[in-house]
Amino acid sequence: MKHRTSMYARQLMVVVGLIALCITLLGAGFLTLTYRYHKDESWKTLERDATYISYYANAALSEGMTLSSEHFRSYIASVAMITDSTVLLCQPDGRIVYAAGSNLPPEDTLLGAKVPSWAVNQLMTNMTYSGTTTFNNLLTTESFVTGVPILTYVLDPITGEKITNDSPTGILFIASDASSLLAFMRSTFQLFCITAVAVLLISVIICSVAVQRIVDPLKGMSQAAYKFAHGEVDTRFTEYANRRDEIGELAAAFNAMADSLAQAEQKRSEFVANVSHELKTPMTTIAGFAEGILDGTIPPEKERESLQVISSETRRLSRLVRRMLDLSRLQSSERVAAQEQFDAAEVLLRVLVSLEAKITEKDLDVQTELPDGPVMVWGDPDAVTQVCYNLLDNAVKFAVPQGRLTLKITTRGGKAYIAIGNQGETIPPDQLTHIFDRFHKADSSRSSHKEGVGLGLYIVKTILNTYKEDISVTSQDNFTEFTFTLSEV
Repeated sequence: MKHRTSMYARQLMVVVGLIALCITLLGAGFLTLTYRYHKDESWKTLERDATYISYYANAALSEGMTLSSEHFRSYIASVAMITDSTVLLCQPDGRIVYAAGSNLPPEDTLLGAKVPSWAVNQLMTNMTYSGTTTFNNLLTTESFVTGVPILTYVLDPITGEKITNDSPTGILFIASDASSLLAFMRSTFQLFCITAVAVLLISVIICSVAVQRIVDPLKGMSQAAYKFAHGEVDTRFTEYANRRDEIGELAAAFNAMADSLAQAEQKRSEFVANVSHELKTPMTTIAGFAEGILDGTIPPEKERESLQVISSETRRLSRLVRRMLDLSRLQSSERVAAQEQFDAAEVLLRVLVSLEAKITEKDLDVQTELPDGPVMVWGDPDAVTQVCYNLLDNAVKFAVPQGRLTLKITTRGGKAYIAIGNQGETIPPDQLTHIFDRFHKADSSRSSHKEGVGLGLYIVKTILNTYKEDISVTSQDNFTEFTFTLSEV
């Protein structure tokens, strides 16, 4: 079994790891730049001091002063004290003549001592020396050391120009204690570590709280979804619904989904109940009359009438099953909405002709307001034919005898508006909002117009929704009118 790591732990580790990585990189960069900066400054200071001392020594020796003169040594000691450095004054072979500064062993150990030959050779070759060393423990600590030759010059008797002697009269080394820089860097590093640990702890606390605020709602939603999946359809996630961020949006989406599923479940229950009711009534009737004929309860002279009732209820069952199959096909994900051009007026008139017998039976007054030319629209002619048939069939069915039946087509704004109306009983306003529901009938008793199954208008609405078209209904003053739209070519 795999070890499970919580989202809280993963997110916290990722955030803290990134913060620690950033602190490490920034610290390394900062300490490196600081070290280089102070090291470069130390070298520049040493080179500047060495240059000044060499200039003075060159001038002093050129005027006849010697390296062992008291005045010259006093100058060297003053420079060493002022610059907080160590100065070694040497013969050309590296033997120390005079030394001043704090970074030195007892004076008697320097008597007769010589600067290492490798340093003297480098200086004589390059006319300069730079390095970090103790000169084989001549200096008490690791130091930054710069060396320059001490040259003398003479005046040209003819031109009066100064001519430099190529052979150095002496060598000058000046050193600065490197341990001070290392101590500074050590203190800086310690301060950085303390600061980094404090920042990391604060970051862990803040990130822990922030991640917890993300994970807690997800846990709550997971529990709510689990309850919802186990039948607790009234479960809602309201604790974080007012948050103005993605968590709040997710909570709102979850609640909307739960509401939608609850409504779907309610509609499913109603659908099953309605189907059961629609099937039970004719089947009970058929079974009752069939048993009556078989057991002799119904006299022979009334058997024909009973058989007619059985035939009527059988046809009603057939219509119900056919409508339900149509509805299933319309709602199937495999249904492809065909798009082609056709004349909406021609379709409407063709349906009107197919219902001529029912219209004549009720002696209805048909009034049409159609454009002179064709009304070309986009859609599936067969589907639109079914829409027109269902609406016209309903209009004829619920029209009063010798009443008015209207058909009207108008166009505006790229849409064709097809209106079908009839003169009959006014539909109450509270029924209009449910008139397109499955198995809905305006009469609460469900007894009148038994040939209807309450799916015709729902199928109309479903077909028009497939093409993103609208349908509306108005009913007042004993006149009801349905209007739907189609897109013009």
